[in-house]
Amino acid sequence: RGGEPSFTLPAWSTITGLGQPFDPFADAANSEAAGGGKAADVQYIHIRIQQRNGRKSITTVTGLASALDLKKILKAIKKEHCCNGTVLKDEESEKEVLQFQGDQREAVRSFLVANEIASKDDVKVHGF
Repeated sequence: RGGEPSFTLPAWSTITGLGQPFDPFADAANSEAAGGGKAADVQYIHIRIQQRNGRKSITTVTGLASALDLKKILKAIKKEHCCNGTVLKDEESEKEVLQFQGDQREAVRSFLVANEIASKDDVKVHGF
């Protein structure tokens, strides 16, 4: 009892063979370091859905280029998919945002890709 206690870890407590931990941002850092720079150049279009009350929801589209005529895009989507919508000014970013009634995520995405406003990879769809 007078000396140091001899304590050894059980065999199950030592974890080996896991390798390097997964870094989800490694590919972005590698492409920037390699001179690709695609992560910095690409401006994504984000399509989000927000629940209002009960079954009602709205779809917002952000990240569209300022050179585009958003009112024409809005009018075409409204006519094609039988929904109502408006162009709003975002309070945080001071950019214009498209807003539609209902869940129009896939409708907006397919319209943007079909009319070559954005490529399929540049459109990010968010929501449940």
